[in-house]
Amino acid sequence: MKVLPTQPAARAAARQGVSVAVATGLYGVSFGALSVAAGIGLAPTMALSLLMFSGGSQFALVGVVGAAGTPLAAIATATLLGLRNALYGAVVSPLLEVRGWRRLAAAQVTIDESTAVAVAQPEPAASRVGFWVTGVGVFVVWNTFVLLGALAGDALGDPRAWGLDAAAAAAFLALVWPRLAPRRAQVVAGLAVAATAALVPFVPPGIPVLAAAAVAMVVGLVVPAAAGGAPAADADDPHSTTDTTDTNGTTDREAVR
Repeated sequence: MKVLPTQPAARAAARQGVSVAVATGLYGVSFGALSVAAGIGLAPTMALSLLMFSGGSQFALVGVVGAAGTPLAAIATATLLGLRNALYGAVVSPLLEVRGWRRLAAAQVTIDESTAVAVAQPEPAASRVGFWVTGVGVFVVWNTFVLLGALAGDALGDPRAWGLDAAAAAAFLALVWPRLAPRRAQVVAGLAVAATAALVPFVPPGIPVLAAAAVAMVVGLVVPAAAGGAPAADADDPHSTTDTTDTNGTTDREAVR
């Protein structure tokens, strides 16, 4: 049974979703311009953006094409980067509890930003609000600006000069930062950064992202085992499991995903 979000939590999740959607979506103008400059036509550019809808994979594919790489190399590079979305799906699926066509829609908008906003919320119902507002918002704004970038082409100049790439990264970091309060999260983040930095100069795009995810999974398996079992619920983690007792002494176990 789904629980409705409290109004303050829902409003906060929606505000976060809108701000992230705008910050991220504006940078779509860069992809549109780069795709056309790489020799990909307007219609293929829009089809690629609407159907693939994974910014990192889109940029990777266009980058390989623009560098005169083979179609196989372009597809392989984009696929490696896109594999991270499968990991995101495992995270948000228990939160969303969707079935049928809604599951397909959720899969389409399961991206870095919608996942980050969803897991940053204090309650599962607000996580659903944040996920859908962010995912749909990014989809609409991103593809709108991809179209504008593809139509305008070089007339727009380099969008990085406007700071749009930094704005998207800053918005994402602002969502992730509160999740780094627990010591274990800091260890995971530090090891993931180290692994990524070590691999970037030597391996194809996409591999460092998967390596960072692997670091998180290894730490999740090793640290509890070293501590002699599964860790107790983290008081700082809003998605932990808590027990509440009413005035009659009845225990109400509330599983907050």
